[in-house]
Amino acid sequence: MLSRRNILRGAALGAALGASTLAVRPGFAHAAAAPLPVTVVNRTGRFANGSIWIYIVGNDGTRQVRVTPDGRLLPVSLADNGPDGYTDYAIPLAASGDTAIPLPYLSGRIYVALGEKLRFRAVPDGAGNPALAYPAGWVPSDPNYQVLHDCAEFTYRPDGMYCNTTSVDMFSVPLAIRLTGNADQTAGALRDGARARVFADLAAHPTFAPLVLGDRRVLAPGHGLDAGLFPRDYLAPYVDRVWSEYAGRDLTVTTNAGTFTGRVSGDRLVFNGPGQVSFARPATRDVLFCDGALHAPNDPITGPVAAILAAALNRGTAISHPSQPT
Repeated sequence: MLSRRNILRGAALGAALGASTLAVRPGFAHAAAAPLPVTVVNRTGRFANGSIWIYIVGNDGTRQVRVTPDGRLLPVSLADNGPDGYTDYAIPLAASGDTAIPLPYLSGRIYVALGEKLRFRAVPDGAGNPALAYPAGWVPSDPNYQVLHDCAEFTYRPDGMYCNTTSVDMFSVPLAIRLTGNADQTAGALRDGARARVFADLAAHPTFAPLVLGDRRVLAPGHGLDAGLFPRDYLAPYVDRVWSEYAGRDLTVTTNAGTFTGRVSGDRLVFNGPGQVSFARPATRDVLFCDGALHAPNDPITGPVAAILAAALNRGTAISHPSQPT
């Protein structure tokens, strides 16, 4: 099973409507040497290669960068904005067949746009350095709001490839990833017709229907909540049940630091173990964003416990599985 983050000696990424895939073919990535060959395979069944564009953007550790069709790593520049105010970092697919893209070392995202190019604007960051304004498909004023697109996140470095297909912000284009090297693993592929079924089922649900934006995407409830499209108290009854349940028995959370045992005391869920961590009763938004009462700092104690607790509340497994994660 491919976990959300994986380290392998080779990598493959994918994006599709029926199932377009980005894949490293077996045997290509036997050693973690830059560049890493990536093969893009169009299996959408709806879009010709000439109507699909790839964007590889991110950070090389010192600056924001983008990858050219021939695999060169170039810095983002404010001068890259054209007359329309946007850059054109698109990597077109081959006229027919699969598309090979050499991937240099960097951390970032691989975007796929179908039917229309994405609009990335180069802007100065807080320190005045060139940066990119990334697409935000959940913001109606975003220039890419009407564009069918999605992305995968990755970090490629000398010790291997870390990547995931992310649906944290929205579900739009089914992405399949195949990683080959020390192992051969695939994740993200959907059954035929699954995307249409997901959209139809959610559109038929009175609470989730406002999150379905035509045939473009389904917003994550957190973004829908901020936009007034999703109930702010949606998870409140379940959170109340969890707090009541663990006032009388223990909830255990295991992290790399060890096992924490938690119980509600004074309306706070208090964990003891390698360290002590406690959480106030979270609101729906806190759970969806792992923030607020469930803020997860980048530390070895509080952050991992908060993230696991938020996931259990989000998935509805906190009561049925008193030992987390599941």
